[in-house]
Amino acid sequence: MNAPLAVVIPARNEAARLPSLLADLALAPDLVREICVVDGSSTDATNVVARLAGALVLRERPNRGLQLQRGIAATTAPWLLLLHGDGRLPTGWAKTLEQALRHGPECCWAFHLGIEGSSLGLRLVEQLVAWRTRLVQLPYGDQGLLVERQTLARVGGVAPIPLMEDLDVVLRLRAAVPIRQLAGRYQVDGRRWHQLGWLRTSWRNAQLRRAWRRGTDPNVLAQRYGAYQKAQRRCCGSNSQPWWL
Repeated sequence: MNAPLAVVIPARNEAARLPSLLADLALAPDLVREICVVDGSSTDATNVVARLAGALVLRERPNRGLQLQRGIAATTAPWLLLLHGDGRLPTGWAKTLEQALRHGPECCWAFHLGIEGSSLGLRLVEQLVAWRTRLVQLPYGDQGLLVERQTLARVGGVAPIPLMEDLDVVLRLRAAVPIRQLAGRYQVDGRRWHQLGWLRTSWRNAQLRRAWRRGTDPNVLAQRYGAYQKAQRRCCGSNSQPWWL
């Protein structure tokens, strides 16, 4: 029997972190049939390290929704695991996913969020995200998403938008099937949390989501998000850590 899982990873300038995620995935060849990395015009060696690990590599402009859409279309396995390129899978992830797959397409799944760093504020963010996911079934893209291909197609797939593509698709999935939590944390890079601080990062993200729900064009939101990032780098530098962490 063919492995049931296609992993799609939109990435941009993740050459330093992507190899660890690809190494995680290489531990489960009986589960993972395909790995597709969709490189969003990286200026580093992201596409090189992905090819060296045996992944299918596609090139696209930096637009995460479009990158996901292209990667999904390029794969064939019946189940999809959509991951951010800066994460690490938890110990025992393959067994966890195998158990989830036994439930069939009647639901989809997301990991608990883990954020690198020792701040108590980050632990609070993780707990709040866990409550949100459990109570209102609203995980975001940095928790990963395990979904049956036909179920995703039935709700219209991933929209080719540069920001809020995760919230958009999860809201449509939630109306069709239950969204459950997988055991273990998908550990994401803490760079942006450290640069801006957990409180300001959470506030900024909430403001962007609020604007999207009110109908602001995702392209405008992506420009706004990029401006936040540039302003933070100018203010604090790429390696600084604010006092509130």
